[in-house]
Amino acid sequence: MPTVFAAPCDFAIAVHVVDQVSLEDWLKRQPEHVAHWMQANGFKASIGQALLVPGAEASAPEIAVVGYGTAAQRARQRFVLAAGASKLPDGTYKLAEADEDNAIPQNMLQQECFGWLMTGYAFGRYKEAKGSGAALIAPKAVDAKGIESLVAAECLTRDLINTPAADMGPDQLQAAAERLSQEFGATTEITLDKELLAQNLPMIHAVGRAAEARPRLIDMRWGKKGPKLTLVGKGVCFDTGGLNLKPGGSMALMKKDMGGSATVLGLARMIMAAGLPVQLRVLIPAVENAVSGNSFRPGDVLTSRKGLTVEINNTDAEGRLVLADALTLAEEDAPDLLISMATLTGAARVAVGPDLAPFYAGTDSDAVAIANGGAQMADPVWRMPFHDPYESMIEPGIADLDNAPSGGFAGSITAALFLRRFAGDARYMHFDIYGWTPSAAPARPKGGVGQGARAIFAALPELLNL
Repeated sequence: MPTVFAAPCDFAIAVHVVDQVSLEDWLKRQPEHVAHWMQANGFKASIGQALLVPGAEASAPEIAVVGYGTAAQRARQRFVLAAGASKLPDGTYKLAEADEDNAIPQNMLQQECFGWLMTGYAFGRYKEAKGSGAALIAPKAVDAKGIESLVAAECLTRDLINTPAADMGPDQLQAAAERLSQEFGATTEITLDKELLAQNLPMIHAVGRAAEARPRLIDMRWGKKGPKLTLVGKGVCFDTGGLNLKPGGSMALMKKDMGGSATVLGLARMIMAAGLPVQLRVLIPAVENAVSGNSFRPGDVLTSRKGLTVEINNTDAEGRLVLADALTLAEEDAPDLLISMATLTGAARVAVGPDLAPFYAGTDSDAVAIANGGAQMADPVWRMPFHDPYESMIEPGIADLDNAPSGGFAGSITAALFLRRFAGDARYMHFDIYGWTPSAAPARPKGGVGQGARAIFAALPELLNL
């Protein structure tokens, strides 16, 4: 179904977006048959209400009306327009242009149009699936190509996360990165299996060596000029927990454990499509954390690329291990900004739930830029602290670092502190995302979802002085 704007046409139905405060005045301005039809159908301008209004002679639809609720209701709901647009029948629509017929504030129009287009998304790889068939003509005031680029990136991320591990293992994740690279003229290098040891990426190898699909590092580069931006995404295509095997209920969603890699690929797509003047690098350690005779073990001590030793106290805390080697490699290239994204800890979900993307930033100015980007893009984020006093919690007795501190306190923070050790002197931010919508919401069906990418994209001009 449509995830791009419709071409302008004469038969498009005008959509009037009406909030509850202005509904009475709006009805007074309408022809009598419109007001009667609205009242007969109990239209209250609530969020999620949508109604087609026939002409005076009960002919074809004359207009469509979508409810925009109240300010208090909108504060609790993202993509308000999408909530109503998804209720409209298939067809082509355009937003009414007069201010009195369109309650959407100008500064919200971009994100509301993005939400409308995302109602067309459905994951249909394994059975027929249909998103909304209500196509929207781009309003003159929006950057149509920019919105379509954001939608394409989000669809890419969702498709990758939604695909089960049997069809989205390290091989297929590599293929997805290579397709994206070819589309935008980037270059991609793959370090595979035992080459990881030769190239001093031992923790990526250790985590992935037990699986039939060989572990690898995906290294994509694009752009020749501008500041260096490096994105590192966790690519654990399925996580059994290793020898610390997860219970069945905790394993059910582990196809989404590569959500960090899916999200950085979506963000890379936004950056390349926009032609931002940056030197972009994307690093994805792609592995499956499986169980076999050569699985890495609880109690093992691994030596990382950086030379730091890591005691393995839980093989289910594997994401930070593969990210650690990738971050070390990234830092050696002296990036101007280094960002990691990962479905890393359950502690983050306990702290902020599934809808917020918690992030860590080394400076207040960087954190403010990300928060502002999130607000602009309806991509909510929440800053968490690199709390230095907790450093001792990741320092065990027989190695430099502990991959799974005991006690269960501050799990997301200690994971972020662990990763920061490998980012070295780089200007570093980390996102501990969930990558999944547990129940359907406007513009977000149940399933895989991007988090934090649009916030970062909006913040990049400020972060990198573009």
